[in-house]
Amino acid sequence: MLKKLLGQEEEEPSLLDEANQLCTLSWKNRLYGFAICFGIGCLFSILSIFFVGSIVVNPSAFAVPYTLGNIAALGSTMFLIGPWRQIKNMFNPTRLIATLVYLGAMALTLWAAFGLHSAILVLFAVLIQFCALVWYSLSYIPYARTMCTKCLGTLVSV
Repeated sequence: MLKKLLGQEEEEPSLLDEANQLCTLSWKNRLYGFAICFGIGCLFSILSIFFVGSIVVNPSAFAVPYTLGNIAALGSTMFLIGPWRQIKNMFNPTRLIATLVYLGAMALTLWAAFGLHSAILVLFAVLIQFCALVWYSLSYIPYARTMCTKCLGTLVSV
């Protein structure tokens, strides 16, 4: 307003500024969004179990709900910390490899199901997806990866 009175042009808000203004939620709404999105993710992942028996005939019936469940569960955290901060956290150097493996495994799961129709590759990709998600999640807990590595090392050496 002051700029207008002085005859100066006002800067037009950027697309990111406009998006931030549209995406403001109260803490209560953020918690609801998180719970609903996480619940949908868990529901899809659990529903995928019912299609494991038909994976040889139709691998996409298992791969799609499992992968969508993972995407929804991962997306649920965006309600808590915001999408840009979530993306920054995901590509933080300590999580970069786990994030890339996780995203790559999701893509591989869908490609194996739709492109290759390979049940074995779908199961392998889902296993990678699960392990990458666990490794990614452990990166948020101090010393959890170190503890997990030592425990697995002890189990392997037995």
